[in-house]
Amino acid sequence: MTLIVVYAYCDRTRNKHLTIVHKHNVLKVTDGLFLDSYDLIAKKFPSITVEKILVDAMMAHVVRDPARFDVIVTTNMFGDILSDLTSELSGSLGLGGTINAGDQFAMGQAAHGSAPDIAGQGVANPFSQMLSAAMLSAWHAQCSNNLSYLKASQSIESSIEACIKQKKITRDIGGSLTTAQTGKAVREHSKA
Repeated sequence: MTLIVVYAYCDRTRNKHLTIVHKHNVLKVTDGLFLDSYDLIAKKFPSITVEKILVDAMMAHVVRDPARFDVIVTTNMFGDILSDLTSELSGSLGLGGTINAGDQFAMGQAAHGSAPDIAGQGVANPFSQMLSAAMLSAWHAQCSNNLSYLKASQSIESSIEACIKQKKITRDIGGSLTTAQTGKAVREHSKA
């Protein structure tokens, strides 16, 4: 089910380009199964371009040309590393949303984790958790075929984009707002 949802997500809402990141040359059994699963489902979605890249090469590619990528799927271990790298490339760990998706359940989490070093200080960037919620909502829209969740996802993303353009942001990306003030600014944009 999950693999079909990934392909349907690429087909309906993205640029029809899926990148699968693996380390099959070393992890032959586990990443072999991972790749074989995608190969089986890919036949049902011929309009989607599928690219397979070794994880170490992916790090170089994503630094050199991040705009080349649309939807990236990998295992949890590589996803954890890749989400931190791509978030920092965009300017801050606070800008990276991530989800872990299974057959029936998914979990959204901020790319920066719980950030215990800044807990309670009001300086954490809430965008990461909000973008994770947007991704989770989009995933649910595909699973349930309920486009209202996709609209919610798009609303979150556009509200965050508006806040960034207007510098209603936390200090990690050049602003001066607290976590709560930034969250309030996103909420205000979502109502507009």
